[in-house]
Amino acid sequence: MRQETPNRSRWPIAFSVLLVGIVVAVAIAAALAPVVLPIGDRMAVAGQSVAAGVIFVGSYLALAIGRIPGLSIDRAGIALVGAGLMVASGAPPLEGAYEAVDGKTITLLLGMMIVVASLRLSGFFAVANAWAIAHARRPLILLGAIVATSGVFSAFLVNDAICLVLTPLVLELTVALGRRPAPYLLAVAMASNVGSTATITGNPQNMMIGSYSHIAYTRFALALAPVALVGLIVTVALIALFHREEFFGGARLQAKPPRMTVNRALVIRALLATLVLIASFFAGVVPAKAALIIGGLLLLTRRVKSRRVYADIDWSLLLMFAGLFVIVAGAQRALLSPDIIADVGRLHLDQVPVLSAMTAVLSNLVSNVPAVLMLKPFVEALKDHDRAWLIIAMASTLAGNFTVLGSVANLIVVQTAAASGVTISFWDYFRVGAPLTIVTLAIGTLWLWL
Repeated sequence: MRQETPNRSRWPIAFSVLLVGIVVAVAIAAALAPVVLPIGDRMAVAGQSVAAGVIFVGSYLALAIGRIPGLSIDRAGIALVGAGLMVASGAPPLEGAYEAVDGKTITLLLGMMIVVASLRLSGFFAVANAWAIAHARRPLILLGAIVATSGVFSAFLVNDAICLVLTPLVLELTVALGRRPAPYLLAVAMASNVGSTATITGNPQNMMIGSYSHIAYTRFALALAPVALVGLIVTVALIALFHREEFFGGARLQAKPPRMTVNRALVIRALLATLVLIASFFAGVVPAKAALIIGGLLLLTRRVKSRRVYADIDWSLLLMFAGLFVIVAGAQRALLSPDIIADVGRLHLDQVPVLSAMTAVLSNLVSNVPAVLMLKPFVEALKDHDRAWLIIAMASTLAGNFTVLGSVANLIVVQTAAASGVTISFWDYFRVGAPLTIVTLAIGTLWLWL
């Protein structure tokens, strides 16, 4: 019996490696078909479509799982391999792959990451943390402060980056105050998802939607900021409800002010740059352009070496985005015919509840960014593009709170907490996240429908 357990554990690894081999073999066969068969041969065309479908499904399955058993590869690597295989199959030619990568989204993400890194390195978030310790006298007040901080900053500065910065600070804060970290860490993750619904710069999928739809920043915010605001209030209520022993015990919070390394000049500089950036968004400047200019100017300093800023940039996320753009473009070119788009159109995607529900389900199956990319060709067939994109932005973002696997922000919080010895289980997240998702989705759907 002792010898059977290792053999059994090898089966999933062997099976996953076999599937990867099949996907690679299909891509290579599609690449060789035009060489062996006459130009325009039906078998070659059909082979290319089959290869694109196999690569698309295989890539998205691996991305949904987050890894390939038996291989040391992450989501960014999976996206890059999938993009390479798509190009090899010929589904998009190399020139088409270059064109598929949305430079505006990549540029906007990069600029926003530089801004957040500058705020962190200046000591701004440490100052905010110290202020919370000094003024939050009750656990419920502290919860509200964390939700507001995470939600508001995530609305403008990309929720993934905000979670990277806030999670260690909240861990330090709760330990200093003698409180259980888990409920407050849930607040960071869930509020970052809800708050990021408000604007185009709140999260990666909204950035993509802003680039595709050309909806003005102000109009986007006016449409979805009310949903985010109500959602943050619901977030506080549900976390407090499910952790009543933490927030309704009448305890008073006291702690010594933490030691901080703060450069006042850099804090003022980074804050002013952030305010100018946000103002430029509302003034109608193209978000990618504004983020690139402000991010670049923030690198002009004698006090912080550029490599420290680069170390805070999530390069793997940018790589994953580039790969996803190519994978989806290849599948769209090889698989989507006008008939298929028309058939999907019969599902009544023009109705708000239908599109909202489909987006939420799809976002939990393949994650929110891939879901937006998959829905793009079908939105183009709808009459009211702007409303459809707003629905997708709202639903794909709020759906991220359903499980701990629903968004990258959730994983950042949970993994950072685990590294510090704080465990947030699937159930710990789900028992609050699932009802929060259902309630906020209902609020957002009704808001955009009525």
